[in-house]
Amino acid sequence: MDRLQSMRVFQQVVDEGGFAAAARKLDLTPAAVTRLVSDLEKHLGVRLLQRTTRRLSLTPAGEVYLNRLRSILSEIDEADAMAHAHSREMSGTVRVLALPVVATHIIAPAIADFQRQYPEILLELHVQDAVDPNLEDYDLTVLNGSLPVPSSAVVRTIIEVQAVFCAAPSYLERFGEPASPQDLARHRCLRLRTPGTRLRSMTLIDPTNADRALEVEIPVVVHANHTDTLLRATVHGAGISSQPLDLIAPLLKSGHLKRVLAPWITNRLSLVVALPTRKYMPARTRAFLDHLVDHTRRSLSGLGLTELDVAV
Repeated sequence: MDRLQSMRVFQQVVDEGGFAAAARKLDLTPAAVTRLVSDLEKHLGVRLLQRTTRRLSLTPAGEVYLNRLRSILSEIDEADAMAHAHSREMSGTVRVLALPVVATHIIAPAIADFQRQYPEILLELHVQDAVDPNLEDYDLTVLNGSLPVPSSAVVRTIIEVQAVFCAAPSYLERFGEPASPQDLARHRCLRLRTPGTRLRSMTLIDPTNADRALEVEIPVVVHANHTDTLLRATVHGAGISSQPLDLIAPLLKSGHLKRVLAPWITNRLSLVVALPTRKYMPARTRAFLDHLVDHTRRSLSGLGLTELDVAV
């Protein structure tokens, strides 16, 4: 027995005042309507309708059942409508702005899984080095947590991580692995340099020892103003560099990179999503935001990290 159909048919019989009228309304045969109501009564073990040749009336049990049934069917119809509306919202376009390195290493790897879940949603990804992005032009803007955003914006942290030293196995085979920060003086190092600034000594932090800081002079063989360039050079064995854990997590898992000088770090960083307003967020936008946060955090699992390494 289709219990839900039987319940709807029973309600319709009462509303239409008879089996034949209900059958016409529901586009069923009178026999089918009679059978469904009888099946419902048999399931409940009680008679719901008093049938005579001239009239149809509810039994006391039928009245109690129908009163409760109406609210239940109404809630089911409302739930169906909400589900259909949600399905319609799971289509359309989500416009995303991201920094180049974030688009390459954080967003791009998350796209395939998202498309499998929501194939009707179009992702429109804009990639640029936006120091002062116009949030109103995008549904989501993924950026460094240190960048300023308008007070009207909604900011959600994707992840907080540390910047750590790493090197390729091929480099470590040639030059060995540094055992202490002072050993960096004998290694080939790659560093990020912001335009208009000069390189200074690097501050190393030991998060396991009350954030003890150590200033170290590091010889540099390559410096660049582009994180991804330094990361690619590191992967190919050019030297040791400092990189955010969320960026290099897949490379650590695959063995293309190895962390060195643990537990020393060089910085604490956050990756955030900024939304232009606190008003209604479309379901498709929320779905991608939740997926991006989950995918990024899961990418760091299995690395043996502690709460000192990453915060969520």
